Amino acid sequence: MVAGISVVILIAALLIGIPLPFAFACAFMMLTVGYGYDINFLMAAGYGQLNSVVLLAIPLFILAGGIMEKGKIGGALIGFVQLFVGRFKHGLGTVSVVTCAVFGAISGSAAATLSCIGSMMEPRLTEAGYPKGHTAALLAAACPLGLLIPPSTAQILYAWSSAQSVLACFLATIIPGIMLALLLCIVNYVCTRKMPIKISEPVPKGERVHYYVKNTVNAIPALLMPVIILGGIYSGIMTPTESAAISCLYAIPVAMFIYKGMTLKGLKETLIDTSASTGAVMVMFFMVMVFSKILTMENIPNKIATGLLSLTDNYYLILLMVNLFMIIIGMLMDDTSGILLCTPLLVPIVTSIGVHPIHFAAILGVNLGMGNVTPPTAPMLYMSGRVCKAKTDQMLKPILIFIIFAYIPVLLLTTYVPAIATTIPKWYMPKAFMLP
Repeated sequence: MVAGISVVILIAALLIGIPLPFAFACAFMMLTVGYGYDINFLMAAGYGQLNSVVLLAIPLFILAGGIMEKGKIGGALIGFVQLFVGRFKHGLGTVSVVTCAVFGAISGSAAATLSCIGSMMEPRLTEAGYPKGHTAALLAAACPLGLLIPPSTAQILYAWSSAQSVLACFLATIIPGIMLALLLCIVNYVCTRKMPIKISEPVPKGERVHYYVKNTVNAIPALLMPVIILGGIYSGIMTPTESAAISCLYAIPVAMFIYKGMTLKGLKETLIDTSASTGAVMVMFFMVMVFSKILTMENIPNKIATGLLSLTDNYYLILLMVNLFMIIIGMLMDDTSGILLCTPLLVPIVTSIGVHPIHFAAILGVNLGMGNVTPPTAPMLYMSGRVCKAKTDQMLKPILIFIIFAYIPVLLLTTYVPAIATTIPKWYMPKAFMLP
């Protein structure tokens, strides 16, 4: 009863606009008073959870994403991808999706991907004749690829809070991320066939070689960034935290001296913004982890699992109910909050029916990504509307099309075909993970 009231308080606080850390604090205080816990014990437990080297990767990736956003690195990525598909009618939409996937692989954040790529692609898409609503919906649907294409800060959080390998969680989301990117491109292709979209003039024959070489050379420093990060992680040379630090050290000179999009003043502003974001995130981590600690000590996840199993023991129906719950959470919260809340609640439930935690990492990533763009709340959809200056009613039809024909197929396949998430971890880490 107390746990149920605390969840209602949390949701109500979020709906009326209370900042996330304080919303979780309200729920945490309700649990503390209701169950009679010693506040000193809970403070110590929360601090112990935060005292982790793995969490250092998050502010470092936030910093790397900020440097990329302000340092014109995203523009170089867009120019390179446009070389291959820019001449097709659907080309700019495909460029948007692919660039979001590449940028998300570096920043690991849906919001950072949307603010950077969205602000650069929106004028190009609008000039080419894409409707505002379609543009905003496409960018909103593509930005959660940062939750799936590794490295992902969401997966780092999931691995940390569920005691799993960060690398294994990264590997589990590769195939779902690629599937989602491909389906978004296909759906955009179908939707744009009858749109009056302008195709850019072809480059004159005599200038093509120079044009392609120039844009490719210009993109090499930007393209090396994901190569360094992912190569370091997958080769075992660097941990995710070390690769995040290297990405920052690499991004600063690239942004300042190669693309010349950032000055020392801009770097200082980025460091200040990152520090402020990190402070807010860490306060939220603390509140969420104490909240989760109480739920675990009160055996709430097992009680929920028992309740679900009393309704049905059907594997597919339980997974369907778990997915519906995560979609609702994704609609109410950002990806970070959703991960931290869903992991301690749902991992015991899904493992009790035979779902491996690494498989669940991919399910959770797709679910929260879809929740972030699913009306009526849809935080990423509304953020995209602000970036693209599009009205809500213009975005609803196209975003529903992307959800129905891209997100839902990927979610169902990832949920009910475990091999999609577990094949690469099994192949790459056979001794470390004895996956079912």
